[in-house]
Amino acid sequence: MPELPEVEAARRAIEEHCIGKKIKKAIIADDSKVIDGVSPPDFVAALVGKTIVSALRKGKNLWLQLDSPPFPSFQFGMAGAVYIKGVAVTKYKRSAVNDSDEWPSKYSKFFVQLDDGLELSFTDKRRFAKVRLLEDPASKPPISELGPDALLEPMTVDELHGSLSKKKVAIKALLLDQSFVSGIGNWIADEVLYQARIHPLQIASSLSRESSATLHNCIKEVIEKAVEVGADSSQFPNSWIFHSREKKSKKTFIDGKEIDFIVAGGRTTAYVPGLQKLNGNQAGKAVGKPKARTSKKKRDGDDDDNDNNEDGGSEPASEEEKIARKAKSKSELRPKSPGKKPLAKRKSKASDTDSEEDEVAATADDDDHGGDQKKKPRRVTSRKQVMVGKAPKKLVNNQNTNKPRKKVK
Repeated sequence: MPELPEVEAARRAIEEHCIGKKIKKAIIADDSKVIDGVSPPDFVAALVGKTIVSALRKGKNLWLQLDSPPFPSFQFGMAGAVYIKGVAVTKYKRSAVNDSDEWPSKYSKFFVQLDDGLELSFTDKRRFAKVRLLEDPASKPPISELGPDALLEPMTVDELHGSLSKKKVAIKALLLDQSFVSGIGNWIADEVLYQARIHPLQIASSLSRESSATLHNCIKEVIEKAVEVGADSSQFPNSWIFHSREKKSKKTFIDGKEIDFIVAGGRTTAYVPGLQKLNGNQAGKAVGKPKARTSKKKRDGDDDDNDNNEDGGSEPASEEEKIARKAKSKSELRPKSPGKKPLAKRKSKASDTDSEEDEVAATADDDDHGGDQKKKPRRVTSRKQVMVGKAPKKLVNNQNTNKPRKKVK
């Protein structure tokens, strides 16, 4: 999932190659889930003929300032990315386009061709991003609701410690809260807490000033290093937990210390129990493990912790994740049906909609186990369903054998 370094790398690539150039052509996807609040024709009309003046960012949001409003803004979601074709993008590899790549991608939501032939595209494979056209992006949600940018508007040590002392919430959940500080997502939060030797579930208000100062320094170092290398993870220091946090099978180690995985801030969290210990009143308390879950996404090879899985999110579970997991969680938490019961013991006044949720769960279960498996017979949920059509009198009598007949006066 794109976090501050990834979005900043995209901003710098645009700044280096697109500033001062006029938009000659634009193509906007007909996708109202991503293109928010404006029709594609109106969006195109607002772009063509305009000159890109600057590229701006706050947190995980990017927008282009043109020579006159409105301006396009991009909320990257779980899989948003910027690509530039027509130049050799060497420093910002994430934005490079190879000759063999499909262009523009079938996942392109925003495409512009500039007057020198260069082409820029914003893509979103998972459709959790938002592309908007706004008069003043910085004054409108979600950008107006963000806390200080972790790179551009860093708090001082005193400001950070003062803010932490008022928050009775786990430190990781707080770091993921974009209204507290913007730009930090799941992998950065894990990294800075590991480097600072702070347990992800430690209550923020319990941190000493010394711990707050260490955390402040680690946030600065991790973000600046990631931005310096253009968010190219292959260039992240070998001492970072980043390189091991995705290896959840069996036991994972860093510098000889075992990595464990828990849930913190609604997100799968990597930490080292031998180095990151709960302190104060929380010392010795047990921590919750993430629940095992099997999803189609995992079977298809997607990384479940891109989670990292959307700011998300997400962020304490991002909105994108909540949407994506909602249907799945319902079917997983539902107890299995005990099977058919004799008709005589079933409730006779169930409504036609009683079985609707069962059908939804059954559909989800079919999806999880493949559509080619033999379907289980549908459970009868009401007498009303049994009696559809003309039932033999014998059946009707049998169902009422337990009820005494009323005497006819």
